[in-house]
Formats: sequence, structure tokens, C-alpha cells
Amino acid sequence: MLGKVIPALLLSLAVAPVSAEVTLINPFLVPEPQEQAVLDHWEQARDFLETQPGYISTTLHRSIQPNSKFHYINVAKWESTADFKTAISKMNKSLSPLSIPGVEFYPALYEVIRN
Repeated sequence: MLGKVIPALLLSLAVAPVSAEVTLINPFLVPEPQEQAVLDHWEQARDFLETQPGYISTTLHRSIQPNSKFHYINVAKWESTADFKTAISKMNKSLSPLSIPGVEFYPALYEVIRN
């Protein structure tokens, strides 16, 4: 589902630790007429990724404020950066990429630093 953005994200992960639990936070812009197609693709990606080693969970959030920059934010937890990278690589080979005009993704991996 992350389409063209994933290669850039994977390159940035080359220096990231590979063994600690990580959280993907992926806000994205979706033009209103494209919402259903994007949601359908998100569900396909989720269904694939949840079968992969290291997957912990994922949730899709929708803004309740109409003026929010990002109307959707995906939050996924993985056991490690390596598991995430491997799963995304497999997904990109298995699912057709999302190529809908106007859809923009801003994914990044995060580690918890405070509770």
C-alpha cells in the first residue's frame, strides 16, 4: 500500500537498529473521491502484512476534524526493523502498487522513548 514511498523509507532504515520493537506511523493524504479505493488497498495490505513474521498490530485512524492536514493515519507495530523491511519487500512483490493520483504517504518508523 505504501507504493513509491517504501523504497525511500527502506533506504533510511539502513542505519536503524534492527532488533528493537518499532512503530510505523504513516499519515496520508487522500482526495475524497479516492477514499474507498485507498481503504480497500489498505485492507489488502493489512491482510497480507498481518501474516508476516514480526507483525504485532495495525490500526487505521481517521481524523474527526475536517480541516486536518491528514485525514488518515496508519499506526503499525513490528517486533523489529528487519521484520518490517522483510515484510514490506514481500508485500511489494505480492500486491500491485497503489497508484491513485493525489494520494500521498509520509511513512516513518519510530521507537518508544517515554511512557
